[in-house]
Amino acid sequence: MRFSDFKPVSLDDRDLFLRHYRQYPQVHSDNTFANMVCWNHYADYRFYEAEGTIILSSTINGVTSFRPPIGPRNPDLVAEVIDLAVREGGPSPLLVLDPGSEAWIRELYPDLPLHADRDYFDYIYRTEDLAGLHGRDYATIRRQVNRFGREHAYTVEEITRENIDEVWEFLVIWCEWRDCDSVPILAYEKDAILFAVNHFLDIGLMGWIVRIEGTIGAISVVGPVNEDMAVVHFEKALPETYQGIYQVITTGTAAALLNRYRYINRECDMGVPGLRESKTRYRPAYMVEVHHATRDDLEACRR
Repeated sequence: MRFSDFKPVSLDDRDLFLRHYRQYPQVHSDNTFANMVCWNHYADYRFYEAEGTIILSSTINGVTSFRPPIGPRNPDLVAEVIDLAVREGGPSPLLVLDPGSEAWIRELYPDLPLHADRDYFDYIYRTEDLAGLHGRDYATIRRQVNRFGREHAYTVEEITRENIDEVWEFLVIWCEWRDCDSVPILAYEKDAILFAVNHFLDIGLMGWIVRIEGTIGAISVVGPVNEDMAVVHFEKALPETYQGIYQVITTGTAAALLNRYRYINRECDMGVPGLRESKTRYRPAYMVEVHHATRDDLEACRR
């Protein structure tokens, strides 16, 4: 196995990933096709097909990491991935993004330390919790949503061909407000979300708008993770103009997904304190953990 044999993930690969993930469902947002194709300009996602499996890699700022094979359990193939990771990867060249693979790697290599990356744990919520906001835990959020409803006449509507151009225009305004181009990660996010909107139907995305008196104040862009779970890839609003609107788009999106998905993945917090506080406030049902192995430990386990 050579890294030069890995191919960039592109829009043309959607059907391949849909078929494969239908047979081998994913749980972490980073492995979803939509995430990879939208963020490819930042993380250079690549894949390699081997013996009925798909092996993923990503390269950020010149540092490459690999994932265990997605597909039939094949210990020899894992050993090949580890060899490749040691040769081509960065200081932490093996990422494990699901509990099944974690358990399997620990079984194959009981002496290999796997280090938890808390900043990249995905937050998973029950859809009914976010849609209903029932109980004491959601009292503050519920008050914010109710206050917004008293102060604004608003609707929640699905993103369609007819309003997608308005979504684009809203995102341009949002990026100007956030000054996206002056902050590197926001500039990457701007490109990612505009790519998502530009290829909305090709990627297989869905989304919702909060409209106040005809004007878009918030949007969400959502995709499937598996049959039981959707992921909110992007959620943008103008909170300085409409206080409480983030809470409204969150619960409005959940209400729209209520009869389709049991869980909603709202991705990780990247270690940002404000994001962690916000995501924790919504009371996740559980987390999808991320672990990594260092190159030194991988080299040691090969001996």
